[in-house]
Amino acid sequence: MDDGEADDPMTGECGGKRAVHGTLVKVLIHRRNDRGMRLEEFASRCVREGEVHELVTTDRCETAPGTRVDRVGFLGFAEIGCAGVLDRGDQVWIGDRLVGTLLGFDSCHFPNHYNILISAPEPVTGVDLALRPEAEVRFVPAGVIAQAGPREPGGAAPLHAHDLKETR
Repeated sequence: MDDGEADDPMTGECGGKRAVHGTLVKVLIHRRNDRGMRLEEFASRCVREGEVHELVTTDRCETAPGTRVDRVGFLGFAEIGCAGVLDRGDQVWIGDRLVGTLLGFDSCHFPNHYNILISAPEPVTGVDLALRPEAEVRFVPAGVIAQAGPREPGGAAPLHAHDLKETR
């Protein structure tokens, strides 16, 4: 398999998957232009229910392993509500807002938590998006039907990514 297939969640060894949901447990309000995060070589990471990971936005879009990520905005920490797989290219939603696309992972704090890097037009912070603790966080496979999480009306009704409202 070539490297392009391994990175594309719609080809190669990847099939369908459920959306991973969670809850924002702490809002962060700072940004940095010299953070020095490094993009891990892995295009996906498994997450367990109950884990807490940091959500970080960046205007970087390069996915080469080791890519330095300096310009970042910190959104906050999210508790994972159901185990699953996070893939590069997943859409990241907080509430009804599309925040950006999952770019990759920085593991400078692992095993405590991953920095989940989210590609967005510009780095934004939790205060920029008026985030609040307890907001729902969703990692939705691009173009794939995902099962609604337990906090959504209807419980297990199918949800299409295009049904969610983009409010950037």
